[in-house]
Amino acid sequence: MAANEEKQQGHRPGIYKQKNKGHKHGKHRTKGEIERENKGRVSVTALTKKQRKEQKRMDRRHKANQLRRNKKDMVLTEKRRLGSRDGPPHLVAVVSLHAGVDAGAVTKLLRGEGTGGVVHQERCISGVADSFGLLLPRFKQRFIFLSHSTADIHSLLDVAKIADSLVFVLDSTEGWDSYGDYCLSGLFAQGLPSHALVCQGLSDIPVKKKVESRRALSKITEIRFPEARLFPLDSEQDATLLLRHLGTQRQRKLGFRSRRSHLVAQQVTFTPNGPAEGTGGGPTGLGTLCVSGYVRGRPLQVDRLVHISGHGDFQLSQIDAPSDPLPLNLTTARPTKPGKGDVDMLDGVEDEAPVRVLMKANPSCRESLQAEAEVDPMDGEQTWPTETELLEAEEARKIKRVMKVPKGTSDYQASWIVDEDEEENGEVDDESSEEDDDDDDMLDEAMDGEDEDNIFQEPGSGCVSEEEEEEVEELCSTERTGTDVRYDEHIDEAAEVEGLKRYREARANEMFPDEVDTPLDVAARIRFQRYRGLKSFRASPWDSMENLPLNYSRIFQFQSFERTRRRVLAEAAAEEEGAMVGWYVTLHIINVPFSVMESVQSGRPLMMVSLLPHEQKMSVMHLLVRRHPSNTEPIKSKEELVLHCGFRRFRASPIFSQHTSADKHKMERFLRPDAPTVVSVYAPITFPPAGILLFKQRNDGIQDLVATGSLLSCDPQRVVLKRIVLSGHPFKINRRSAVVRYMFFNRDDIMWFKPVELRTKWGRRGHIKEALGTHGHMKCVFDNQMRSQDTVLMNLYKRVYPRWTYDPYVPLSLPWVKRETTVEMDDLDME
Repeated sequence: MAANEEKQQGHRPGIYKQKNKGHKHGKHRTKGEIERENKGRVSVTALTKKQRKEQKRMDRRHKANQLRRNKKDMVLTEKRRLGSRDGPPHLVAVVSLHAGVDAGAVTKLLRGEGTGGVVHQERCISGVADSFGLLLPRFKQRFIFLSHSTADIHSLLDVAKIADSLVFVLDSTEGWDSYGDYCLSGLFAQGLPSHALVCQGLSDIPVKKKVESRRALSKITEIRFPEARLFPLDSEQDATLLLRHLGTQRQRKLGFRSRRSHLVAQQVTFTPNGPAEGTGGGPTGLGTLCVSGYVRGRPLQVDRLVHISGHGDFQLSQIDAPSDPLPLNLTTARPTKPGKGDVDMLDGVEDEAPVRVLMKANPSCRESLQAEAEVDPMDGEQTWPTETELLEAEEARKIKRVMKVPKGTSDYQASWIVDEDEEENGEVDDESSEEDDDDDDMLDEAMDGEDEDNIFQEPGSGCVSEEEEEEVEELCSTERTGTDVRYDEHIDEAAEVEGLKRYREARANEMFPDEVDTPLDVAARIRFQRYRGLKSFRASPWDSMENLPLNYSRIFQFQSFERTRRRVLAEAAAEEEGAMVGWYVTLHIINVPFSVMESVQSGRPLMMVSLLPHEQKMSVMHLLVRRHPSNTEPIKSKEELVLHCGFRRFRASPIFSQHTSADKHKMERFLRPDAPTVVSVYAPITFPPAGILLFKQRNDGIQDLVATGSLLSCDPQRVVLKRIVLSGHPFKINRRSAVVRYMFFNRDDIMWFKPVELRTKWGRRGHIKEALGTHGHMKCVFDNQMRSQDTVLMNLYKRVYPRWTYDPYVPLSLPWVKRETTVEMDDLDME
């Protein structure tokens, strides 16, 4: 038995062994539990490559090549269309950047017979004497040249906004002068189109010095134009090379004009309205302005509004299609009998074709000229008084007042008689309720002026005796030489005093930012009743719809400006109806003042642009600008400036604020020279991109360029807060607590501002614990040890808004002259 047991082996299962399922021990989820946890959610179905429209590698490569080829063809088509038979003529503006060069000599060479061109139309730009149309059968191109004076900076900027190319005429030795550099600053800021640099007089330089002179001139031009080529222009052969370069160079695309239809007026006529139309006619009334020109940019719609630069927005009544005055199918020889379609080369006489009416405006679809919203004074919040308020009013009415009334006056009549004290109080309340930010700013300026008088007064100058006055008069009565007299003739004493005051204010604001002294004659709780304290400028809430001014009822606001901008620009890019680009059309503009025609007759070109939807409506526009380095004078907030915004130019009084990503932005009292600043102003809506230029007009009529930038957004709900800082001196210090004085001067003010947090210049934070006495002393507790040389500060804020001073009329600027001497802020004595 034992032997048999030792030989017995265990059973080994084969490959067909049955394997039963494991025991379900209860740790799994049933189907019902899974459905209840999913709550009806279905897992994402994996899409196949066909459903995802995934392409193969070669298909993706072919698609990329097709997109690249289509884009290249579109760019080439647009480039070839400019100046060709199907597109508008190539508009070239000749600009002289030096007083010693003559732009007329350049245009004389370009129109010479040696260039192969044919001058087809003299004075083709209305209002510009030195302008002509040039046909080049050799290049199959047509040009319009105009040479406009640079004395009027606004007209120069308008011409540059609409010109296809600019030809800058330089001096052979200096390049450009100070005024030329000033003009270049404005042109670069608003957007510079394609350009070419031209220099005359290089052939007169000796051969040995010619290379050196050209190298020196190239070194000067590299500052502004690092990659530009310098063209000598002393012969007709040089003029032919310049024309070839202008016709084939790459066109720089400017966003603010490529998205809008625009044209330059070549013929302008004015027809006064009749008496039946309600204007009375005549030179002082309104009329219909017929403007002829080539459509550029985008197709022109008759139902859209048009903006005439410097004059305002107007409506169109119809668009006509006259014959093209600059056709490209010219014969090289004069025919014996001009046939139909041929041009008399010597006389420039063309058979008149009937004028076709392309389209007429539909009054139901035409955009309105309404710029401001209709204000309903009864549209405010109307609430019915509660029962408690009615009972309080009834009790107040029952209280008997003792007052003197005429004999025989009844109780009913006496209730209408207002006591003198109540009348005064009522007037004060009305004035305080209607007081706006401008009055508050005037109070601030008055207080600052009194502080300046006290600060900048020399020690001991408060009481000056008669002997000292006589000594001062004797010292000041020294004889002046002839040089001094000639120098003083060019100095405006009032402007010097005003400039010194501005420099002192800017310097004081730089040394003590936003600090204001508490007045002695007015309670601080009344003087600063519009201000409030914030626990944290970044995190504390501020309702953007709270206590809005009355001017906000006159403006328009978008629910989402960015979404509206994308939709409007996309619709404008997809438009294929109207007067197409390159057509020569005549626009009938209705209800235009005669001053527009006077401007054309005075020699200024007329520029027109078709406005996008909503661009005639007023809103709060925000512009991001940076101070121009050539201007060092302090620019105060709410000071009247001249603004160029895209095709518009107007006068307004903006406010300045910091450019941050927070929901609240601190107001800047002056335009900062070292950081970008946001300029907020009431102005018509303009969709970005658009260039921004800020000018300030001097007392003598000259306008200085003070800042340049771009259009930021349109947002009336952007909160701009003005900060004031009240300062106090620690009188007694006991570790973390201190007695502070000179911040307030009565007990009621301390209790009023008790909830506001305090800070010090050394970084301590604290709060007011209690008032001590009745003379403005208060006990304060801080988070750390106080120092005797520290200063206690309290920050107060209020929301500010721009001034409604929008004026589309901009006066002409006199020729700019660079100042020889400037006052530096650091040189002022700020003791």
